[in-house]
Amino acid sequence: MSRLVQHNSTAPVPIKSPADGSPTWICQCGLSKNQPLCDGSHQACKDEDSNKLYEYNEKLERNELSQSPRPSSVYKS
Repeated sequence: MSRLVQHNSTAPVPIKSPADGSPTWICQCGLSKNQPLCDGSHQACKDEDSNKLYEYNEKLERNELSQSPRPSSVYKS
């Protein structure tokens, strides 16, 4: 079964290592191919309009959706 997950964040979140304080960047945009770690894919969504809904393909090409598909099944993170 496939799922549609809506992400509103366009940047990763740093988690500091308790050992040395160095950051590990956690993906929040949902586009990283190295989940849960950030791979820089959020650069593709930096200029999104917050009032619109988008989907991305494997090449990170953006497509604007006219409306949310199956709105009752979309989880917002």
